[in-house]
Amino acid sequence: MNRMSRSDQPGYLDLMRGQVPHYDELQDAAIAAVPFEPSTVLELGVGTGETTSRLLRRFPEAHVTGLDSDPDMLFQAREIASEVSLARMEDPLPDGPWDLVLSVLSVHRLTDEQKRNLFRRVREQAKSLVIGDFVTIGEDRGKTRVPGAAYPDTAEQLANWCDGEIAWKQDDLVVIVADYR
Repeated sequence: MNRMSRSDQPGYLDLMRGQVPHYDELQDAAIAAVPFEPSTVLELGVGTGETTSRLLRRFPEAHVTGLDSDPDMLFQAREIASEVSLARMEDPLPDGPWDLVLSVLSVHRLTDEQKRNLFRRVREQAKSLVIGDFVTIGEDRGKTRVPGAAYPDTAEQLANWCDGEIAWKQDDLVVIVADYR
């Protein structure tokens, strides 16, 4: 089986758009949900830098630090983000404070306990949080359209855990925004 490398950005984006039909809408909705102009941004799961690119088109002065656990992804993102670091969301966050913590299609990889711990750490170090991710609809707990371990929750659970509100929802995708100012 010939698998496409996650770091092959054009191919990876095509793959994501195939697996997540509302991928571009999710990305746009996540950026539109940013509650104010951030100067410091921490992106969790920066991937190829697609979300960062969209954020910087809207807020060109933002300084973005991107974290990802995949070194190949960071290689791509380093050309877009101000700084990139090899780290997992379960690891301690880089020193804040952050105006915005942003994560698109990454949080569903965390268990419920890891999510609650992440959101606690984000509340301590950030003014706002925007999450765009998969959620559970009905009895589909733990199922997503992408391969690998996944632990999606309901949109309401995610919003409750991070003290946020649902800003956009389409099928099994959601954008949640929390403003901690």
